Amino acid sequence: MREVLVIGATGTTGSRVATGLAERGVSTRRATRTPRAPGQVRFEWTDPGTHRPALTGVDAVYLIAPIGVADPVPLVEPLLHEAVESGVRRVVLLGFSALNEETPGWGALPGLVRTVSPEWTVLRPSWFMNNFTGDHPVADGVRAGEIVTATGSGRIGFVDAGDIAAVAVRALTDERPHDTDHLITGPRALGYDEAAAIITEVTGRPVAHRAVEARELVARLSDYPPEYAAFLAGLDVAIADGAEDRVTDTVARVTGRPARDFRAFVSTELAG
Repeated sequence: MREVLVIGATGTTGSRVATGLAERGVSTRRATRTPRAPGQVRFEWTDPGTHRPALTGVDAVYLIAPIGVADPVPLVEPLLHEAVESGVRRVVLLGFSALNEETPGWGALPGLVRTVSPEWTVLRPSWFMNNFTGDHPVADGVRAGEIVTATGSGRIGFVDAGDIAAVAVRALTDERPHDTDHLITGPRALGYDEAAAIITEVTGRPVAHRAVEARELVARLSDYPPEYAAFLAGLDVAIADGAEDRVTDTVARVTGRPARDFRAFVSTELAG
């Protein structure tokens, strides 16, 4: 690849993808709303005038759809067509493991990418380990000593964003296009009760998990638009029903190294 556009280049996976590409010597154009550094380019989903300049001259795109909207298709579809018209031949989409293609809005994105892009990969990671740190409701719960979800006793194959990015970099740069969906998890599935117990043991700071009904979780997610809060709560309900209780070998198979374990993540990112 001569040059790759990374959408969401200052975000959790986008920043890691951009770094991984640079380490491989791949020219990387980092899309952000507020470019402040060399290599960054202005990109705003709701401003189509920023799309063509960001796309011109790139061969591949790491695509993160706009967060916080219930249906991203009206924003993503025109961008994909413009990308192909601009000469982009490969698109790697960050999707969700929990969504099937019957899910309105977000569920339509994988089929759209497969249809429009000549070469494609759909990443379908499970929930991020990184949600336990930084600016996220789960991280807020860790800091407060109580994680609140509607997942019940459901288990999740939590995965580190660094592992997702490593798979993405291979999908963007391998000579042969992957042209497949990659279901990406960590090495074991944990419930939030188990995750909270590991955090407590490793850090010495008491953290518990409290399971609530979806309606209460929607009310707690008041910083999000109501439809998006309901969407997130629905994903928790799916976890409670067992939708994320699985593990895969995708990280090891694609990158040649094992996926990071949750306890190792906590020891590095939360302890101390």
